[in-house]
Amino acid sequence: MESVPNPFLDHLLDAGIRVGIGVVVWLVGHYAIRILVSRAGVEHGFLRHKRLQWAMPVLRKLDNERRVQRAETIGSLLNSVLTVVIVIVVGSYVLLAFNVNIAPLLTSIGVLGIAIGFGCQQLVRDFLAGIFITLEDQYGIGDVIVTSEVVGEVESVGLRITRVRGEDGTIWYLRNGEILRLGNRSQGDYVPPEGEPAES
Repeated sequence: MESVPNPFLDHLLDAGIRVGIGVVVWLVGHYAIRILVSRAGVEHGFLRHKRLQWAMPVLRKLDNERRVQRAETIGSLLNSVLTVVIVIVVGSYVLLAFNVNIAPLLTSIGVLGIAIGFGCQQLVRDFLAGIFITLEDQYGIGDVIVTSEVVGEVESVGLRITRVRGEDGTIWYLRNGEILRLGNRSQGDYVPPEGEPAES
């Protein structure tokens, strides 16, 4: 007696294989990103200059913190993007395995994404600004920055918020998307005016 084929089990097996492939790809991508982040976080770029050897103990700590934070921020961003892409792709293939027409679903997701984008413009703006601040190394931990409202030392740089300790000890939380003009006293040859103490 011949066994009756079960289409549902065939679809389920096909979906399971696709999910397994997606998990493997995610694990490999996550591992590769972690290796890149760890390598980027341990290199000390400007400490190789002979002129800075006298300040190496202090600069090494600041440079290491800055590079580690930049690497971790970029790594977190890459992991998030990788996860979202893989979930969307694998989810689409799983639905296709069950012969589900995903065209209307993709259209609905596109409309929903546009609506969310309009509703969260400021949040998206902050995140995009944080990405460019990190990639371009506009400022980092330990830098003394000047904005229209705040003069102080950067304590942390995130994708959405930058935390700065003002000259009077106040902690300022600056939204990255609202920083329109900024000066970095630590990157240039800043010379304080007469009567103003030099930056430590």
